[in-house]
Amino acid sequence: MTIRLHDTSARQIRDFTPLTPGCVSIYLCGATVQAAPHIGHIRSGLNFDIMRRWFEYRGYEVTFVRNVTDIDDKIIWKSAEQNRPWWSIGYENERAFNDGYDALGCLPPTYEPRATGHITEMVEMMRGLIERGHAYEADGNVYFDVRSFPGYLELSNQDLDELRQPSGEGESGKRDQRDFAMWKAAKPGEPSWETPWGRGRPGWHLECSAMAHKYLGEAFDIHGGGIDLIFPHHENEIAQAKAFGDEFARYWVHNAWVTLSGEKMSKSLGNSVLVSEMVKHWRPIVLRYYLGTPHYRSMIEYSEEALREAESAFARIEGFIQRVLEKAGGVVEPAPEVPLAFAEAMDDDLGVPQALAIVHTAVRQGNSALAADDKEAAVARLAEVRAMLGVLGLDPLDPHWAGEADRGEDLHGVVDTLVRLVLQQREAARARKDWATADAIRDQLQQSGLVIEDSPDGPRWTLGPR
Repeated sequence: MTIRLHDTSARQIRDFTPLTPGCVSIYLCGATVQAAPHIGHIRSGLNFDIMRRWFEYRGYEVTFVRNVTDIDDKIIWKSAEQNRPWWSIGYENERAFNDGYDALGCLPPTYEPRATGHITEMVEMMRGLIERGHAYEADGNVYFDVRSFPGYLELSNQDLDELRQPSGEGESGKRDQRDFAMWKAAKPGEPSWETPWGRGRPGWHLECSAMAHKYLGEAFDIHGGGIDLIFPHHENEIAQAKAFGDEFARYWVHNAWVTLSGEKMSKSLGNSVLVSEMVKHWRPIVLRYYLGTPHYRSMIEYSEEALREAESAFARIEGFIQRVLEKAGGVVEPAPEVPLAFAEAMDDDLGVPQALAIVHTAVRQGNSALAADDKEAAVARLAEVRAMLGVLGLDPLDPHWAGEADRGEDLHGVVDTLVRLVLQQREAARARKDWATADAIRDQLQQSGLVIEDSPDGPRWTLGPR
């Protein structure tokens, strides 16, 4: 058993070997809580939730750290704009993120540190970097000297001499315009903390370096985040941590964006789709299927049509599960192991699309077994399906989705009543040999996304592809 991951720092897929046998340590850049999350934000949490679940399935003990950036330029700007305390904005949106993660079935992190709770660790890291000649103070700011660290920009594969990084607001006294701020001098009315270099607040990059060191030590296995964080955030994290003396992350794994009309989904672009709104119109388990089943390194172009396709695909899985449970007359537990082909797909850089194809193959085989009245084979396929869906966080029989299942059953009951009324009209037409009307009713139902099956027990309907 070898799990392989695409390592951004190596620019290739390579075998994963943990620092500590049987254990995996993961640091994921979490939310900057200046606003409520859109589905692009939550996609990152979902992708790494699936990674974590797969490592745990493979028998690893996982330590999963996902931070909260609760002090940042954008939060301060929002505070001034809304005339609200910065901490109030941060707390409100942190709760919104956690609600979003929970709604879509993400397991809670082992640790979820807030930046403002780790000022002491940041000061110690800056002190060490200044002593080693990698950082300097100027006008109350503390900057990292990028030319002092030979490995700078290796992750993003850029040339320092060609890098043009404009100075940030209030960042005075730089020796080189490309040096980045680890600590920003206090401004009137802004939150600040005391340091040996005066009052101020942390820079974004310093926060993650200090928190990763605090919770995972000098070296850990995997650092994750969106591809937009490779530069400058992750590049600057590496510079700080390694110049401080840490080995830091051994693998760098990045998920792709959710886009809308070809653009990265973003609050600033005004093209974001809020999770809180999406769950009012789509079942959360369907949103998880939609966001979690493409490969984590593939872009997702958001569209209502794509969501409807995901809904139909998942409905076919749910329909199979329901039919087997009716046939079995009781609970069917997940199989102790997933099929080999599923495991091989997941081991190969978390190949969820290929793994999902195994799920749908098992569903088709199970449906064929039901049609042949082979209860034993149908139950066996359902046990496999539940095992595979459990790894993906998509088992509709999991207690997490219980409330949603109740709502889904209520809705299904209403739809079932309406469809059966129409089917009764079709049966009446067939009884009087009005084949044209009967066929027209069937065709209209199929155009609505329903599949009608004529069985010895009468017609039954299921959702089909739209």
